[in-house]
Amino acid sequence: MARMRGPRFKQSRRLGLNVCGHPKAMNRAGNGQERDRKKLSAYGMQLLEKQRLRGYYEVMEKQFRKYVIKAIKSDELSGEALVKMLETRLDNMVYRMHFASSIRQARQMVVHGHIKVNGQKVDRPSFAIKVGDVLSLREKSQKVDMFKENLENAAPTVPYVSLDADKYQGTLTEEPKRDQVPIEINDHLVIEYYSKVM
Repeated sequence: MARMRGPRFKQSRRLGLNVCGHPKAMNRAGNGQERDRKKLSAYGMQLLEKQRLRGYYEVMEKQFRKYVIKAIKSDELSGEALVKMLETRLDNMVYRMHFASSIRQARQMVVHGHIKVNGQKVDRPSFAIKVGDVLSLREKSQKVDMFKENLENAAPTVPYVSLDADKYQGTLTEEPKRDQVPIEINDHLVIEYYSKVM
């Protein structure tokens, strides 16, 4: 399974945005601000936003392009539809529900069979979660200290997700609205980028 493997902190600094969500990601000299001193063209800004969005969800280019094509064909605003599809991927929902401390850990948990969807094991990170779907940690995995700590240290979750930490389960309660998704992206620039290169 292809996945992004590069250093997360270096990637965040290169993109000038903390896409990995770690509090220390931008803690090196410059903090990515050197990018601000370079005047980017319109195309450069579109490319940067595309790379930032891919960085948030750690999706490879080939798969990301498929999401863009679906979003453009949808009845919704293309940028919002794209973010919604990425946000409701199984690996991202595992992260949002605090079963994992990072998107990479979430993907690993899914692939290794730690996560159930509506009581059935699903090991495909790109699996699309729908409203009402219940994600849970399988029984054996509930004894793993790292997973327990993730839930114990959980910050408040996003509005479209409910979490029952005592039962090791969470539910997607509604479709994510664009202004509720905690990412700093001009998604319309991503769509503009692909409208030129596709």
